[in-house]
Amino acid sequence: MIDQLEITLPSFKRGYHIITDLITSKLKNLPKNGLINIFIKHTSAAITINENADPSVLVDFENFTNKLIPDGDSSFSHTMEGSDDMPAHIKSSTYGQSLTIPVTNYSLNMGTWQGIYLCEFRNNGGNRKLVITIYY
Repeated sequence: MIDQLEITLPSFKRGYHIITDLITSKLKNLPKNGLINIFIKHTSAAITINENADPSVLVDFENFTNKLIPDGDSSFSHTMEGSDDMPAHIKSSTYGQSLTIPVTNYSLNMGTWQGIYLCEFRNNGGNRKLVITIYY
């Protein structure tokens, strides 16, 4: 059996944001065992799983990614939507658009220190949409 829902996240500022609680608050009736797939419907944002305890990790992700793929790089030709646009596309592809997480005993089966991140790469990204598919 498969269930699916789409949720709209509130607008987040540029950076990395733990959204685990926002997602789990929308999940009703998870199976005893199964899988959940979370897909972000955007090309300038991403989702990933990483450290959820120390907020400095979020800052370090932002700083490192911006150093690796800086805004305004003169080698980019796709610049009509601003200096953060093409870098956001590259960052999005680097981190990815979907996650698959096991469900065990009616809950996401993630590690103690794991959280789901929204990686917002645009200065003004706006609301982001997630498609959540639950496999029973």
